[in-house]
Amino acid sequence: MEKFETLTGVAAPLPIVNIDTDMIIPKQFLKTIKRTGLGTALFHEMRTNDDGSENVDFVLNKAAYRDAKILIAGDNFGCGSSREHAPWALLDFGVRCVISTSFADIFYNNCFKNGILPIEVSEDELDTLLHAAERGANFTLTIDLENQEIKGLESGDIAFKIDHFRKHCLINGLDDIGLTLNKSAQIDTFEGEISESRPWV
Repeated sequence: MEKFETLTGVAAPLPIVNIDTDMIIPKQFLKTIKRTGLGTALFHEMRTNDDGSENVDFVLNKAAYRDAKILIAGDNFGCGSSREHAPWALLDFGVRCVISTSFADIFYNNCFKNGILPIEVSEDELDTLLHAAERGANFTLTIDLENQEIKGLESGDIAFKIDHFRKHCLINGLDDIGLTLNKSAQIDTFEGEISESRPWV
């Protein structure tokens, strides 16, 4: 998993509440178990018209936000089904951080497992961020995970909270497999002891 230390990029405003995982990645794109290639289907039903053409009014189709690395969204982001394809699609598109006032629990946990930082802020802070993000490519945010701050606002930095263990994993690029491999020496020792004391195992 790619390390997350400091991220600087354009932030796309998406002030919609209750964005569920089917909106993030519709069901017809769930046939794959690969984590790549889903970025083109991100927010498919909002990004495309019925005839398959681009919806020019959708934020991620606008020139200023096509390369957005940060998404600023409404309350209860990632609700609905537990599909892990949702963070896969966000990551494949290039989004490494989602900011909202609240997240659905399963989506929130899946973000950390895939190298995406979900940040919870207050309603007032979200309004400030959404307003600033309307400036498009003329405005960038910096997410400083080490110091737990959102930087780049004229009104000052915004501090955010994060679980210490999850912070450690993101900064060091450790997913569940990486965490296990970090213990490979201890695992080898344990397996050696077991094979000697209980050879039938």
